[in-house]
Amino acid sequence: MIRPLAAVACLLFATCAIAQDSTALLKEKTLPSPGRPQSIKDGVQIQKPQLEDYVAMLDNLPLTAPAKPKQPRKLLILCKAAGFFHSSIPLAAETVKAMGEKTGAYTATITYDSADINTANLANYDGIFLDSTTLEFLGDPKDPATDARKKALMDFVRSGHGIAGIHAAGDTYHTVPARGSSDKPQGTWPEFNKMIGGFFKFHWVYPQPVWVKIDDPKSPLTAMFHGREFEVHDEIYTFLQESFSRKNVHVLTSVDYSKMSAEDKAKEPAATKRTDGDYALSWIHREGKGRVFYEALGHSEHIYAMTPIMTHVLAGIQYTLGDLPANDAPSEK
Repeated sequence: MIRPLAAVACLLFATCAIAQDSTALLKEKTLPSPGRPQSIKDGVQIQKPQLEDYVAMLDNLPLTAPAKPKQPRKLLILCKAAGFFHSSIPLAAETVKAMGEKTGAYTATITYDSADINTANLANYDGIFLDSTTLEFLGDPKDPATDARKKALMDFVRSGHGIAGIHAAGDTYHTVPARGSSDKPQGTWPEFNKMIGGFFKFHWVYPQPVWVKIDDPKSPLTAMFHGREFEVHDEIYTFLQESFSRKNVHVLTSVDYSKMSAEDKAKEPAATKRTDGDYALSWIHREGKGRVFYEALGHSEHIYAMTPIMTHVLAGIQYTLGDLPANDAPSEK
C-alpha cells in the first residue's frame, strides 16, 4: 500500500521536527494558528474533532497491530474531563477507536459520561482508556455514586483487566495550588495516583521542543522507535517528584533533559522542580492482576497524526488488554 507523502514523512522523525529554527524564531515567520474550541461549550463537552485533524489522523493510522489479539477485545474510552478541557479530547477518542478498527486489535465504545464506570457496565469490557480525563473525573466527591465508581474502576483493573491513559489522565485527583504559590500539589486519591503512576505539577507550554529518549529499547512497546531518540513539539507534562518513581513503574520513554536549554529548564518553578532530572513520558506497570499504560504526550492535535507515537499508544493498549507481553518490572529496585 502506498502511504500518503505526509505519512511517510512523519515516519521519519527527523523530517517531522524542525531543527533549523527555534519555536521563538518560527513565531516571527508564521501567522498565528486559528483559535480552536476547547472540548466544552455551554457546559457540554464537544464530541466532534475538526475535519483537518481527523483526516490527518486517518491518513497516518498504524496499518497493523503489534500483537494478534488472543480473543475479541472491547475497550471503553472515557472522555470525561472535570478540569481543564483539551480540544484534542474528541480527536484522541476517535483515534483510539479507529486504531482498533483498522488493525483488528479491539472494538471501542466512546463515552463522555463518568456514570458508565460501574460494575455492571465494565463487565462488558476488557479495558478502559482515559482520554485526557482531568481532576475529579468520576464525579463530585459529594455525590454518593462517586465512591461506587471509584471502587468499580479499581476492582476492574485489579481483577485482571487493563487501563491506559493519555496526557491529562495524569492531571487527575490532586489539589491545584494557587497561581504563584510555592505550595506543592497533593494527591486526593492515593490508590489512583499510584496506579496511574503520578500526578501533574507543571508543563512546558506547547510547542515546547523536547528530545524523547527510549528508556527500554528492547520492549515491544518501543519497537516502533528503533532505539532512536526523536524530537517532538507538545505541551510537556512533569510530575511531582513525590508522586512519580521508577520504583513504581517501568519507564518506556522520557525527556532527554540533558538536551534541554538552560532557558527552558529555568521555566520550571523552583519550588517544585525535580531534583533528579527525571521526566518520564510513558510507562507501564502491574496493578494487582491488571496492567497499566500511560503516555504523557497528546495535548496537541498533530500528535495523533504521528504514526510511530500512535503505534506506541496502540502497543500500550494491547499490553493492558493482555495481548502484548512485556517486561513491566519497575525500572529501579
